[in-house]
Formats: sequence, structure tokens, C-alpha cells
Amino acid sequence: MQRQRTLKNKISCVGVGLHSGKKVRLAINPGEVDGGIIFLRTDLPSRPKIHATAENVTATLRATTLEENGAKVFTIEHLMSALNVCGVDNCEIELDAEEPPVLNGNSIDFFKMIQEAGLIEQDAERKIIRVEKIYRVDGEEGKRFIMALPYEGFRVSFVSVNPHPLIGIQYGDFEITEKIYAEEIAPARTIAYEKEIDALRAMGLGLGGTIENVIVYNDEGWLNKLNYPDELVRHKILDVIGDMRLAGVLKCHIVAAASGHALNTQLAKKIYADFKRQCGMWN
Repeated sequence: MQRQRTLKNKISCVGVGLHSGKKVRLAINPGEVDGGIIFLRTDLPSRPKIHATAENVTATLRATTLEENGAKVFTIEHLMSALNVCGVDNCEIELDAEEPPVLNGNSIDFFKMIQEAGLIEQDAERKIIRVEKIYRVDGEEGKRFIMALPYEGFRVSFVSVNPHPLIGIQYGDFEITEKIYAEEIAPARTIAYEKEIDALRAMGLGLGGTIENVIVYNDEGWLNKLNYPDELVRHKILDVIGDMRLAGVLKCHIVAAASGHALNTQLAKKIYADFKRQCGMWN
């Protein structure tokens, strides 16, 4: 029997939000058995809690947004990705703003902090969702899709399709383990097209983005050095891992083509609702 796990020690850091550009303090505390992953907005008078579950997803424009008890948090996918791979079942994440810090635009710093804090087992069985049928969500008349297939483990296969000749089609296929994640996925940063940056900022997005935490390209080439030649698809896989954690701890093979947060979270909602209905035990 696998037991639930939480942090052995508290984690904290300070940074700015990728989209809001606001300074934010983050602290991750050990959580109670069966508590799940919970965000807590310490900047609001009632300190509302927001459970990191698929049913609380309310928006997916350039990031995943959760909302509950009249409060929201967004761009949670990088942190959720690290928590997923490290096997954290229960924790409470304190934020004094709407968005976790972007740090290096990936999840490697979150991953390292969790590893350094350590984990402890709790006196309860893990709630593992073993996918036993095919789940699929399509978008844009089948040009985009994401599927979950039965699999004894956790694996992600992703095809990224970008019309820009500098990027084109990229493919990544990884069995998700802590070692593979740390070496091949967690350092992959989010991406931006230089010509879109002004428009994004006019929409209130990307205000905390810099050349250090975002890989930027234009029609001539990359403006910064890549961590991987196919960094885009690796970051897409990082996002999938974070978004799918909103369904729970999964045993499955995720196969996706040109998927983003909208399709990812639709799939997570399907799986979450199905197993919640069957088992009546999910947070």
C-alpha cells in the first residue's frame, strides 16, 4: 500500500508573477491527511482557501486559473507540475497575491525546493486514479486533441505544432520519473513570440516576463539561449503534468497534439468527475 505524503519542512520564496508582474510571497506548508493541495490567499481578509481540483478551473487564457470561495489563483501549472512529480498529496500553499512567483519560468526551482524540504508518509492510503478506459478531448475540428490511455505508470507523449519555421513540429515522449523530470522537463521555460508581447501586455498578461524567465523568438531567431533545442514541447509536457494533477494522482499515458491549458483541463475535469462519481472519495 502506498501512503499519502506531505512536506517534512516548510518551503518559502519571493518573486513576481509571470502575468501580473506583482511581487508575491509563497509558502508551502505540510498538509493534513486527505486535505489535498490547497491554495490560501493570505492577502484577503477571510484568507479563503482554493482547492487545486479540476472542478475549480474557471479560465485557461495563457495559464490555468482556479477559483473558489470568491477568490482565485492563476498560473498554478508550474508549481502543480513539480508537486505532482515529487508525489506530494497534501499541502497548503500560502500566497499574498493572485499568482505564484514565476522564478525561472519553469518548475526546476519548485522541484528543488520540494526535494530539499523532504517528504514524510502519512497514516492513510494514497488516492491513485488508474485510468481504465480512453478519455479524449478534441479542439478545432480535430486539429488539437489530448487523450488519457490505460497505463501502469505515468507517461506523456506530446506533438507541438508551430507554423513559425524556426520551431515547426516538435515531439516529446517521456516516462515521468523524478530523475527524468529534473533532467529533461523541469528546466524547460515558457515561450513568447516577440511580436505578440506588446499585445499580451495590453491585455494585462506577461507583465512579469523577462528574457531570463521566458524564451523569446522573432523572425530572425531566438533572443536567448535555449536549455534544449526542443524546449517548447518540453515545456508543453511540463504544463500537462501540472494541469493533469488537478484530476488527482494519475496512472495513465497522456497523448496530446497541440494541446493547451483549455484542453488539458477539460480532460482533467472529465477524469476527476468520473472518478469522483464512482468513488465518492475525491477532494
